[in-house]
Amino acid sequence: MKKLNLAILAMFAGILYAHAQSAADSSGYKNRKLQLEEVNIVSSYYHQNGDHAAVTGGIGTQRLTDLSNSIQVTLSKYDAHTRKHTWNIELGIDHYTSASSDNIDPKTISSASSADTRFYPSISWEMENKKGTTFGAGISLSHEFDYQSVGANLLFTQKTRNRMGELSIKLQTYQDQLKLIYPIELRTNGNNGNADEDDYGTAGRKTYSASVSWSQIVNSRFQLMFLMDAIYQSGYLGLPFHRVYFSDKSVHTEKLPDSRLKIPLGIRANYFLGDRVILRGYYRYYHDNWNINAHTASLETSIKLSPFYSLTPFYRYNHQQGAKYFAPYQVHTSAEEYYSSNYDLSGFDSHFFGAGIRIIPPHGVFGIQHFNMLELRYGHYNQSNGLQANSISLNLKFK
Repeated sequence: MKKLNLAILAMFAGILYAHAQSAADSSGYKNRKLQLEEVNIVSSYYHQNGDHAAVTGGIGTQRLTDLSNSIQVTLSKYDAHTRKHTWNIELGIDHYTSASSDNIDPKTISSASSADTRFYPSISWEMENKKGTTFGAGISLSHEFDYQSVGANLLFTQKTRNRMGELSIKLQTYQDQLKLIYPIELRTNGNNGNADEDDYGTAGRKTYSASVSWSQIVNSRFQLMFLMDAIYQSGYLGLPFHRVYFSDKSVHTEKLPDSRLKIPLGIRANYFLGDRVILRGYYRYYHDNWNINAHTASLETSIKLSPFYSLTPFYRYNHQQGAKYFAPYQVHTSAEEYYSSNYDLSGFDSHFFGAGIRIIPPHGVFGIQHFNMLELRYGHYNQSNGLQANSISLNLKFK
């Protein structure tokens, strides 16, 4: 199992911070030198279980575990025109094990996709001038055994003259390539899934998105944000190892349209209820041309137990109307052009709730001066179709 130890990440962050601080303090022109603003380290563990695995046609175990570690470094400097340049550099490593993916070829001890490690580095740059205008760009990569992705984005934001409002526009694209790993019984000796991994076929997937948001400080206690996205995908949009069992008991691989348009609309609101309580609300409506409609509402509360300790309980509810291409095990027929038994495309209600604790002591966590924040969060997730999941995450900030 490949994983990046949290202690090693923390040690690396400390070395980075100490080096940056000594470099910044060695010159009187601090604003012109590249400085380290902060380092964020996040480690999380996720475990789920259910009995509607898409790999086995909508039945069978959905047991999966995922261990994720990421480190994000933020650097900044001012140029000769007092424009602020900010760089965000991130490296993420996830390792998962999946019992359902092991059933791609149930005769083997462990199939190629039963466990995998994903690496996802990214880097972004932003430049903000004195007028409150920001331009930015970024690139990202993601690699795992059967999936590779290259992403790029452009960003523009403009603050109002009084700095109370801000318009943000972001354009993104992801160019993906996946290996066509078919269920063992549907493989041939041709290009579509020979047992030799070097002979796997490949398919492409392209994603383009445009995001527009408007944030407004209404008054000293109330803030609002409106969000709108348009996301277009084309190419191979299913997964080749998702089985579909027809009513005649024949087995097929999932088949979905080669294009998809998604339109989410959302609103966020933050309200400062006195000095000790912050309410954060969110609502999103989602629609796509596969006939999925969904409503999501969430509420998070930050309660200050003291000036340095906060409790953050949260709850999220989601209601989804399923796609027109979904049907359970042995319900699809040969008369249908598209078909899937992936319960992610089904109709369901879900609940996600939990709490976190955040520590921000004035002299640093455990007395370490630049160890600015420690946050621990736990969440429990369940769907009306029986899927259950638990997650725990640890966030460390050096600043």
